Formats: sequence, C-alpha cells, structure tokens
Amino acid sequence: MAKPDLVYVTYIRTTPEKLWAALTTPEFTRQYWGGSANVSSWEKGASWQHTGEDGTVHHVGVVEEVIPLQRLVLSWHNPSETEDISRVTFELVQMDEVVQLNVIHGDFIENSVMADGVSKGWPIVIASMKSYLETGTPLLTIWQHSACHAGCGDKEAAA
Repeated sequence: MAKPDLVYVTYIRTTPEKLWAALTTPEFTRQYWGGSANVSSWEKGASWQHTGEDGTVHHVGVVEEVIPLQRLVLSWHNPSETEDISRVTFELVQMDEVVQLNVIHGDFIENSVMADGVSKGWPIVIASMKSYLETGTPLLTIWQHSACHAGCGDKEAAA
C-alpha cells in the first residue's frame, strides 16, 4: 500500500518574495538547510538538485510546475534510488503580514524509504527556514543533532 501524502503547514512573518527566494536561491537555502542548496533554473521541465556543502548530490528531480511566489512542484528522489520517486509541492498563500507555507510531499511508491526520511526531515527544514526568515538565525542546534541532516530519504540515514 502506498503511503499517504505528508502535509506540513506553517505561518511565517515574511513576504512571498522572501519565502520564494528561500526556496529557490542556493545561497539562501544554504543558510537554513544545514549548508545544502537547491539548484535549478526553476523553469518547468528543468532539472533540480539538492547539493551538500561538499558537492554531494542528495536529491534530484524535475521542476513540474512553477507559479512564481505561489506554487512550486518538483519530482523528488535520491540519485541512486530512481525508482523511489515522489513529488513535493510548495504552496505560498499571503495572509496580511504572514505567508502560509504548505509543503505537501506525496505520490510515494509502496515501501518507500523516501517517505520515512522526509517525514523526519521536513519538520526540521521548515522550522529552520521559518526561524531564519523571522530572526535571521536558523536552527543550527537541531541540524547538529539530527541524524537526518542532508540525507533524509537515504537508506543509510533511514536505518
């Protein structure tokens, strides 16, 4: 049986422009994602990759949908686990002085290792991004103590 979608919702005191940059700009991503960066041209059909500080590529996929400042949909898998593909959707909804961020990760295959990894990783990533956007300081302590740092979904990290 396929795993259900994982849905995370948070509210961040920021602008859609800053949140979009946090999701799509490598220099920004590195600040709150433990030094890792999301790299792409962010055009529909373009490839993307999540790369660690040492250049290791942890996740890859294709940009499936882009509505700047509102919605970004990516296919998602580990480079060595191409059959364990899933999909992540970022939805940004402006609400006065805050932006509601919905992160929906789903379309997991049966017995997905990725589903277990991202269920641990997304709460940390989202919390660190929220902290960074609101205070200028990411949650480094969580990253330093997390077995899932930069490897969520990897078989080794999930074991």
